[in-house]
Parts: sequence; structure tokens; C-alpha cells
Amino acid sequence: MARTRAEDFERKQRNLLLDAARVFAEQGMEKASMAQIAAEAGVSKSLLYHYYPSKDALIFSIIETHLTELDDALAEADRPDAAPEDRLRLLVRTVLEKYRGADDQHKVQLNAAAALSPDQRACLTEIERRIVRRFSSVLTEIRPELKGPGTMLMPVTMSLFGMMNWVYMWFKEGGPISRDDYADLATKLMLGGLGNLD
Repeated sequence: MARTRAEDFERKQRNLLLDAARVFAEQGMEKASMAQIAAEAGVSKSLLYHYYPSKDALIFSIIETHLTELDDALAEADRPDAAPEDRLRLLVRTVLEKYRGADDQHKVQLNAAAALSPDQRACLTEIERRIVRRFSSVLTEIRPELKGPGTMLMPVTMSLFGMMNWVYMWFKEGGPISRDDYADLATKLMLGGLGNLD
């Protein structure tokens, strides 16, 4: 008989993915076992396998959930009618807020390529491209000459993501700068740099 979905399934599933991401981040993709993950999550191994039949499926779900939540948050926060500079600042703030507590998911995403199938990688790449396109469109509003082949749009966009994506390596909650402060700083650095592009 198939299991029925519990009313709090989504909350439990999210917590399970967070626990799994912690184990993968600490142990590495190869060393982490489904038994360790089940123990960390406080569930039976059989329940874990019921929802995720393999480590690969679990790793994919961690990253896919993380990226989808980020994409959804950006879609909800975005204000296309705002001044482009204000819109960029809002999007950067949204990313940094969604990254709060997501260090483990970042580590999984950075180290997961070998564990994923081509179809899984293609699915994740499509979500990543949607996120990147949202930022690229704002940057071309600020500097229209960035549009077109052979331009600096991709290097500029990915430089901004470099400032956001690696924040987990050094940022400390309660430190000398808040997430909002850093969002403002990253935006100012990007806008100042855009003003100096030839």
C-alpha cells in the first residue's frame, strides 16, 4: 500500500533536504551515506529511500529546490517599472537574503556536478539561466551597449554573481556589515564599474 502524503509533508521534506545538505557539505558527496543522512534527519532509511531512491536524486533535489526558491523569490521581488539602479539593488538584496542559512546548499551545488546526470544538469542549468537573464536584463537597461554578441554582458553579469555567490565564504551574521549593507556595497561597486566600462 502506498504511503499517503502527510499534511506537513512540505515542511518535513524541506527540513530533510537541509539536513542532507549539511551532511553532504561536511562529509563530501562520496563519503556521505544515506544512513548518515537518515540519522541526521531523524527518519528511517526506508522513509528516506521512499522519497529519494538514490544519493543522486537527493543531491539533485537539494540544488533544484534551492535554485527554484531563489528564482521564485526574485520573480516576486522584481519591480520592472522601478528605476534600473533601484531594481538592481532590490534583486541583489533578494539574493543575499535567500542565501541566509544556505551555505550548505551552496557547497552541494559547487561540488555536485559529477553526481548528476546530463538531464539533471540540464534542468538545473535552465533555472540558473533564468536567474542570470533577470540580472542581465537590468544591466542592459543601465548600459544598453552591453546588448549584442561580442559584448561584455556575460562577464559583467557573472562578476556580479561572483560578488553574491561567494559571500558565504567570509560573511558573518552580526559582523561589521549587514546583508543589506553588503547588497548596497555590491550594487554600488557594480554601478561604479559599469560607469567606467569603455
